[in-house]
Amino acid sequence: MKRDQEPAPSPPAGEAGDAEPAPPVWIFGYGSLVWRPGFEFTSRKVGFIRGYSRRFWQGDTFHRGSAKAPGRVVTLLEDRAACTWGVAYEVCGEQIAASLQYLNMREAVLGGYDTKLVKFHPQEKDAAEPILALVYIATPQNPSYLGPASEEDIAAQIIVSSGCAGHNIEYLLRLADFMRYFCPQAEDEHLFSIEEALISILPSLYHTEESLEETVKIPQKSKG
Repeated sequence: MKRDQEPAPSPPAGEAGDAEPAPPVWIFGYGSLVWRPGFEFTSRKVGFIRGYSRRFWQGDTFHRGSAKAPGRVVTLLEDRAACTWGVAYEVCGEQIAASLQYLNMREAVLGGYDTKLVKFHPQEKDAAEPILALVYIATPQNPSYLGPASEEDIAAQIIVSSGCAGHNIEYLLRLADFMRYFCPQAEDEHLFSIEEALISILPSLYHTEESLEETVKIPQKSKG
């Protein structure tokens, strides 16, 4: 008969349960994550990453649009001379798995984004070294990618798009407000040009709607 296997030796005193906690993870957001992260975090910092430009080149058929009227949301375009401002969130312990699972569904499955590691530079003057952070980027290879268009065309598409998270206009204006109030020293010509185009289109749109309403109210002259 075979002898029963001997139990594994017990770990030396002081080693059991002494596994070091996982290091914190930083997640950089440059779109809706700057005002609506949707997950628990330990701390947050405003700052920027180098080598990327923010562009409204990603289509959205869920959060800010639909299959019939896709919205326009931001992604990052490699640009060595540029930098993109946003917010980095620090997640620790149990927050790490929960936040990554949530973002995988929100950004990757529903949004078409891939992940990448970037160096995040906090806004604080006393910040020492840049922080390695995870960022979600929609590449031209994903099926929802729309690519470049004029600021006027992008604004016109945003005006007529709405999804489960709200109207596409809200997305644009909240992002512009974030840049204006939290990063007043930074430039984002693409973002503010689309905001300007949208503001210029809205009055004419409302005027057209009012004209149509007035036309409907006008009684038709009788023939004869």
